[in-house]
Order: sequence, then structure tokens, then C-alpha cells
Amino acid sequence: MKVWQCIVVSGLACVLTVAQAQETSTPPKDGSQAAEAQPSEAEQDNTNPQSAESAPSEQETAQQADNGSAPKQDWTPDALFEHVVGRAKEMAGSSYVAPESSLPDELANMEYHDFRNIRFRRDAALWRNERLFEVQLFHPGFLYDTPVDIHVLRGGRIDEVAFDSNMFEYEGQTGHIRDIVQGMKPENLGFAGFRLHFPLNTPQYKDEFLVFLGASYFRMIGRDQTYGISARGLAVNTATQGGEEFPAFREFWLIPPEPDSSRITVFALLDSPSVTGAYRFDIEAANNTVINVDSRLFARNDVAKLGVAPLTSMFLYGENSVQHYDDFRPEVHDSDGMLMHTSGNQWIWRPLSNPPSLNVTQLRDNTPQGFGLMQRDRDFEHYLDTALNYEERPSLWVETLGGDWGEGGVELVEIPADSETYDNIVAYWVPDDDFRAGDERHYQYRLTTYDEPIPHREFARVIRTRQGWGAQPGESNGPPRSLRRFVVDFKGGELPSLSASQPVEAQLTTSKGETSELHVRKMPDGETWRAMFKLSPQDDEPADMQLKLTLRGKPLTETWSYIWDPNDL
Repeated sequence: MKVWQCIVVSGLACVLTVAQAQETSTPPKDGSQAAEAQPSEAEQDNTNPQSAESAPSEQETAQQADNGSAPKQDWTPDALFEHVVGRAKEMAGSSYVAPESSLPDELANMEYHDFRNIRFRRDAALWRNERLFEVQLFHPGFLYDTPVDIHVLRGGRIDEVAFDSNMFEYEGQTGHIRDIVQGMKPENLGFAGFRLHFPLNTPQYKDEFLVFLGASYFRMIGRDQTYGISARGLAVNTATQGGEEFPAFREFWLIPPEPDSSRITVFALLDSPSVTGAYRFDIEAANNTVINVDSRLFARNDVAKLGVAPLTSMFLYGENSVQHYDDFRPEVHDSDGMLMHTSGNQWIWRPLSNPPSLNVTQLRDNTPQGFGLMQRDRDFEHYLDTALNYEERPSLWVETLGGDWGEGGVELVEIPADSETYDNIVAYWVPDDDFRAGDERHYQYRLTTYDEPIPHREFARVIRTRQGWGAQPGESNGPPRSLRRFVVDFKGGELPSLSASQPVEAQLTTSKGETSELHVRKMPDGETWRAMFKLSPQDDEPADMQLKLTLRGKPLTETWSYIWDPNDL
């Protein structure tokens, strides 16, 4: 596996280093999702539950929490969160105890189609007809055989939501599952996770827009969007020789919102062999769904690599891909690039790829302003998939909120994949400072779903990256295939107002090899500008290229950042 570390100096990634890391990792059995092995979120949808004539009330589906997780008192949300922080800190001081599943084999070994056929009843939702928000729950089983505890703060007390088979419709061949769970104690079951519903698109229907399901994974959408990218609470030792560790949320606390509010708060307790954590999610359902995350982390053991604010997505092939796929669809991806906003106000765009071997790259900075995995291409004609609607997948942006994140890098992991059912793209912030046993960290950031582009951008953005063999048409004795021609198109900012006679220049650098035939021109649409060049690699070594357009030394565009490895041909 190749690991490339790109150090941003004056806005340019100029240093590459190569290291070795483990190419695969195995997710734990409790439903954690290894990016290279886990079906994408679009394949796990369990929406549109069917209603029934009767269902237990909220009071009947909750019981007072007397299990020692929180002493009885008049709780406020702030006091409760500090209690969760205290629990996380206390847990970090003791040895890790892996949770034991109490599920019978029939649930733990459930097939995917059976899991989908167990549907939560809409009329059993928490807060139904009481608030704009409603909560629906996931049945334990399938990949999710280590249930989580879900609590509700109500009237100053903490109530635990108890499992009840009457909350679910057991369709298809799942009737025997209902018989099994009805013979078990509710405290031995719990839930796989939960999802939030809100009238996001129309006042008449409460859309599912946020799901917590599996390890520390959660996914979110905004208005008129379709599930694609996921977020995680934390990534630990991703793409390292020792193998990845998957922290998991073990308990959740739901804070009831005001009846007409579009904001809701959720607390979560995270646990793993190396790290514990307390998380506060302040959620706003709107055109762009927003989550302010307050995370308090405690190291139980030394951590080789800490991944903060991790994002997980899928890229099978796109406009820049070299490989040919026998598929009627021109492109297949949930995200097509990683975007970074540096502390020095530079915007860097790195198109994604599906490499033949594991690639890890890093863009260096000190407390960046933000980063994200973006789905820039919103044109249906570029996907032609009427079922999966890739043009509707959200971009997910991480904005750092206060505090000193220190030196580090935004790391991008690209994992080989032969199917769109695998999430093969991961991005997160890696701090340089070691995270050793007994250490504490505090990170605050904002997650926002967007349709590209992100608002309030002053620079033009890359809208297209294409490459091909650098030979001339009809050339009988052409150059090696490693000679590449790159075409990068920019749009937005000041570019549409500039005439073709303006002295717009392309600033291009490469860490290895030689570039030639660099040209810049305005396109016939009057809005797009194109930069074209050839790259001749050096000794089959990867080349880290940086490109931007300028006018009399003033940057007009974000920086296009691309690594080309001739061994990928």
C-alpha cells in the first residue's frame, strides 16, 4: 500500500513520503462498518415503516432508569451531559470490557432481507403528534447484534426506552423472530439504533433525515437529498499496520425539543479498547441539516492514529477514472472530491479515485477552517441512474469551531473497490500530537449537508477533471501510456466576467516528472476556463500536482490538487 503525505507550504503540497500500512481491516461483529467491507448506506435503508391499529404509548414504552447509569435527581440537559462526560472519563481509567450480545442466534445471524422486513410502526414513534420531531427505532439483529441503550430526559428524570415487540411489524418470513423476542426480557434486547423524522420537505410528511446505526456511524440528509455519505464519531488507527479499531456508541440520551422547534439535542457515550468519549449533538433540521458536535475524548491506551470528525463515502468511477467499467452509467459515486479550507484561507480540491491499491494522502495545516467530502456533480445526465439518484447525494462539510486543533493533516483514504455497495473513501483530521493513555482531548465542529457549491466562496471552483493518453491522434509510434494529458475546467468567481483577452495564467507545479504544453483558454460557454497540460512521470514515481489560475498574480481559483501514479495504469 502507498501512503503519501502532502505538506502544504504556501498553499502547495510539495513533499511526498511513502510508508507501509495494512490494506484491510476487519470490523467488529457489532455492526461497525469497515469502509472496504461494509455495504454502503443506500443499501441499508429501512424506511417507510407501516402503521398498525394500536401501539404502546410513549409512557408505556419507557421505564425509569434504575440501572446505575445515572443517579436519580432533577436533571437538566447541561448537568446530564457533564454526567456523560464523567462516565466516559471514569471508563477510560479502567480496562476495556467488550460488550456481550444477549441476542439469540436467530437474531444475530439474521439475513439482510429479514432485517429489512422488520419495520418500526409509525404510530409507535416517540413524541408522535406531540412535536415536529419523531423518533423511530431499529430492531436488534443482523450486523447489529450488540444493542444500544436509549434514554429520554423527561421532567427532570432519565427514562430508558424499553424494547417492545409491539413497536414492530414482522413481515415476510420474520414471524418466528417476533415469537422469540416476545419470550425474552426487554432488558436483554435493546435497540440497534434510532432515526429522527421531521417535516423537512413538506409540512404533511415527516421525513427521515438522521440515522444513528452501527458502531459510531450516523448519516444525514438535507432537503431534497438522498442518503449517501456517512459520518462517524471517531476513527482510530485507520490504515495502519496494526489494523483499525472501531469505537461504538453504547448509549444515547434524547432531549425532547419544544413542540414547534426545528432543533433537537442528543448525547452519546462512546467506547472502544483505546478511547472513550462523550458526544453532544445539537441538531437543526433545515434546508441544510446542521449538527454542532461537542466531543470529549479520553485515551484508555496509546493511540497510534486519531481520526477526528471522520467521513465515509463511496467512489467507484467518475469522469477522471482510467479504468473502464462495463456499465451503462457514466459515473457512480456518492462523492467526487475532497475539499479543504486552510487556516491561510486557501481552498484545495482533490478529486477522488478508486485506485488498484490502497492510497493514503494527507494535506497538512494548523487548525484548518474546514474540510469535507463533496458531491459536486449534480447533473443527472452524468449518472443516468433513476433508482439511486447519485446527483441527489449530499456533500458533508466539517467546520472547526474554536479551540486549537494544532498541527496535523486532513487525511484521505482511498480503498480499492469493485462494487458500489462498498464504502471505500474515508477522510478525517489527524493531529500530530500523540494521544497517549490518560490524555484528554476536546473537539468542537459543525457538520453541514450541502448541495455543491458551498455558499460564500470567493474563488472559482474545479467543475471537471479529465485525463487521457498524451499521444497525438493518429500517431503511429506514440509515447508510453504513462504520458498523460490533463484537462481541468474552472467555473465561478470572477471568471465569467473576464474576457478571453485577459492575461489569465495557470500556475502549475509537480513533485516528480515534467509538465509541458500548458495552455489556458476561455470556453465557448463564456463562463468556464480550461487549463490543459501534459505530464511525463519520472521513474514510475507518483507525481503530486498543484494547479490554479491567476490574473496578474492574484488567485482566481481554488487549488486543484491531484496525485498521478503511473503504476495505476
